[in-house]
Amino acid sequence: MATVPLEGDAFAGNAALLRSRAIPSLFEALETQSEGTVAVDRDARVVWINEKYARMLGISDPAEAIGREVEEIIPHSQMRQVLATGQPILLDLMLFGTQRLVVTRFPLTDDHGAIIGAVGFVLYDSLHRLKPLLAELSRLEAELAATRRRLDEGRQPRYTLQSYVGDSPVCLEVKRKARLAARSDAPILLLGETGTGKELIAQAIHGLSARSGRSFVGVNVAAIPETLLEAEFFGAVPGAYTGMDRRGREGRFKTADGGTLFLDEIGDMPLGLQAKLLRALQEQEIEPLGSDRPVKVDVRVIAATNVDLEQRIRDGRFRSDLYYRLNVLPIRLPALAEMGGGLEAIAESILQEIAARSGLPLRGLTPEAVEALGRHRWPGNVRELRNVLERACLLTDNRRLTAADLAEALPNLGDVESAGAFPDTVPAVVRAKPQPVPLPGYDDAFDEFERGLLGRALAASGGRATEAARALGISRAAFYKKLARLGMRAGG
Repeated sequence: MATVPLEGDAFAGNAALLRSRAIPSLFEALETQSEGTVAVDRDARVVWINEKYARMLGISDPAEAIGREVEEIIPHSQMRQVLATGQPILLDLMLFGTQRLVVTRFPLTDDHGAIIGAVGFVLYDSLHRLKPLLAELSRLEAELAATRRRLDEGRQPRYTLQSYVGDSPVCLEVKRKARLAARSDAPILLLGETGTGKELIAQAIHGLSARSGRSFVGVNVAAIPETLLEAEFFGAVPGAYTGMDRRGREGRFKTADGGTLFLDEIGDMPLGLQAKLLRALQEQEIEPLGSDRPVKVDVRVIAATNVDLEQRIRDGRFRSDLYYRLNVLPIRLPALAEMGGGLEAIAESILQEIAARSGLPLRGLTPEAVEALGRHRWPGNVRELRNVLERACLLTDNRRLTAADLAEALPNLGDVESAGAFPDTVPAVVRAKPQPVPLPGYDDAFDEFERGLLGRALAASGGRATEAARALGISRAAFYKKLARLGMRAGG
């Protein structure tokens, strides 16, 4: 038989009836199914306790508990907290002797919403019924701990002061200042051209400092869109802007809390954000985007730049007060051309790194190759040197790289215009500029380069394409495609 929808007064009356019956029924069900029930008045005095709970507490007659403060009979009770806050405690573990009880607590109110008491239920007197829930909770906690460990490992520095190779006076001075900087939490400003190892030194300082066990967080200011910089640095509360995750954003300062924050390319920071950075440095607190509550942080800042900040101050592009706050301990990193005799040690260290990473044989340098390296200005510093040495290792089978090998990897290696380090020592015949030679087309030149590279790889592997492809770091299929395009064949 189909039911007829209730309307108007009939519906309201039915709802009131259900509510009036449901509340006592729910209480009776909880009281019957639970291991114990207790009710207190607004002064936390027991007004009712059932027999099961009284027996569990060692009370022979429930009447003996009436009128006593709840903590007298239940030492770890939180009923008084429920009365004070008016908020339920839906699921909690309460110690009673050697037992751990699973309990729930609710406030009781009058018709006007005023707190008049509270009621508590012991849902379980043993945790075995919660084993599935506790097992899932333990699994999730283990996953969270493992994720945090991986994140912390990823934020640990990869470099130490030993990674900064070189024993020339300028290198030793950098290392001396880095050790001094590690003793305090003062801001540091690293100055130097691109590729001089500023992040390496920043990580080394962090590793030597008292913060070494905490996170090292690096951020390149120039690599982040200006519209996202504030949220990236200081975080954002949920809904701070369109598209923001409902959980909000933590920000790099908060991620680095207790550790070190490395700000590379600080000279590219917008003026508006510079003011917030200055406040963070002075007050050790940040204000997330969309929030009006400051958050305390404990962060050591190391900044780096390859531009002249004093010139940017004169141009109105950098705040002088921020510059002086960052420039407490400046460390200037020398360019590669200033290394003098330390260049050979740096090149040998890079060759060891290339061999370890690529599986290629370990190469050395002939005296002529070392001399050729010293004649180049190295505008790209260590990055350029690594690029040239890696290319030379791919282009030759020589176990010791010669000046010719380096010249093939960097054709202008011996030119006067790139020999700024020691121009007076270059012979007159070298200083004469060569006559212009017509250049081949780009595609032809690249094909010729690849043809020579693949041919040498095949020769070194005895014509075996699989080994040749592995030596070059490409797949066997890609190797064969290149052979087909260049009209070459493998020997076997």
